Amino acid sequence: MCRELRDLILRMSKENPLWGAPRVHGELLKLGYEIVESTVSKYMVRRQRPPSQTWRTFLRNHANAIAAIDLCTVPTLSFERLFAFVVVGHGRRQLLWFAVTRHPTAQWLAQQIVEAFPWNTAPTYLVRDNDGAYGQAFLTRIRTIGIRDRPISPRSPWQNPYAERLIGTLRRDCLDHVLIFGERHLMRTLSLYSDYYNQTRTHLGLAKDTPLRRAHLMPAALSSARQQN
Repeated sequence: MCRELRDLILRMSKENPLWGAPRVHGELLKLGYEIVESTVSKYMVRRQRPPSQTWRTFLRNHANAIAAIDLCTVPTLSFERLFAFVVVGHGRRQLLWFAVTRHPTAQWLAQQIVEAFPWNTAPTYLVRDNDGAYGQAFLTRIRTIGIRDRPISPRSPWQNPYAERLIGTLRRDCLDHVLIFGERHLMRTLSLYSDYYNQTRTHLGLAKDTPLRRAHLMPAALSSARQQN
């Protein structure tokens, strides 16, 4: 094979990283080069693949064993700032736990994890961001109850998609439309929204089902017609 053709294969491979050997081979045939696909593959750029599964693959493969946590700020009518702490299960997108505080310390967060996962209900993995509130007391507590800590990369909220999506949905569906008076009011609001989110609100990611599976109700007219038949 001439050097010109080898350089052309290398160039096409570099400039089109999504092209595989069949695509490059097809383009060369159109240019009038008589060459077999195995030869094209031999002279293409060798790209290194990730040494292990990607983060997205990890989240998908272990969904039922993963919980995610996050904090969101909620302003009050008197211009205070409250923090809502949420825990969501990856398997069914269920809102597992929520709590409200003015000061989310590591000790307080550690206690919330214990209350969210009593006895043997703790997940295998816990996905979280790198908020400074998750201090040593928090890390010690989750290790004690056998949870593997999985902090995401800095400035990469996409790596904690379910918790981020839940908070965004919570704001759009509820908090953006309600004036919060204080901690008790926010807790009552979150309690009502939790019931709605888990039992009524459908999710595209769950084939339009709810986190706590909702039975399909038959319309009254159709049910009556079937009974008559």
